[in-house]
Parts: sequence; C-alpha cells; structure tokens
Amino acid sequence: MFSVEMTVRDYECDQQGIVNNAVYLNYLQHARHEFGRSVGLDWLELTARGVNLVLRRAELDYFQSLRPGDRVRITARPFRKGKFRFYFEQEILLLPDEIPAVKALMTAACVIDGKPAAPAELDRWFGPVS
Repeated sequence: MFSVEMTVRDYECDQQGIVNNAVYLNYLQHARHEFGRSVGLDWLELTARGVNLVLRRAELDYFQSLRPGDRVRITARPFRKGKFRFYFEQEILLLPDEIPAVKALMTAACVIDGKPAAPAELDRWFGPVS
C-alpha cells in the first residue's frame, strides 16, 4: 500500500481550530497523485493527452479531528472491479500512533472523448482487468 506523510498547516483549519472537512479531500487527492507519480503516471500529463481520470464518488468517514502541526500518513490502495470501475481505499492516520482520522472509498472513472475508457497504462495504477 502506498502512503505519504505530511504536516497539517494552520491555514487548513476552521474557526474551531480543526481541519475543515473539505480539506481532507485535498489530502486524499494529494496521496492519489503521489501514488500515480510513484508508478510513472502523471495526472496532468494524462489530461494533456485527453485521458481524464475523474472522481465519481467520495465516501468519507470521519473519526478524529486534526489540528495544526499534527503529522499524518495518508494511504492509497488502488484496485478495480471489471474494466471501467476504478477505486482507491484510503486512510488518513494521525501519527505517531496511526490513529484513524478518516477512512475513505473513492470511486473514479476514466473518460476519453466523453466516453468511458480503460487505457492499458491505467493497469499501472489499478492492476489488469480481471
């Protein structure tokens, strides 16, 4: 499973002094993009070629509030079901004890010229069609 670590920044927090719920989506996206780079794929480069991997659904369960200065580890475990169904199971874990802050299931789709697509290069992210 891929993971990346980062520190919560103060400007990501709301008036209550905790990370705004929408910011967690940015953290999760960051981990997905870093995972793509780690396997030789770049979201921007794919998009420039007309291969659009887009988020269709985001399911998040919040367990622990995060505050400025907290260290977190964000995971990304990609998988697929069939040719066109792409997923990321993700977690945001509060370090050092890896306390779950968020668990997420992100559903993605690939579109080329407005039509569902599954180019072979996505196998590097999600594995081959089973």
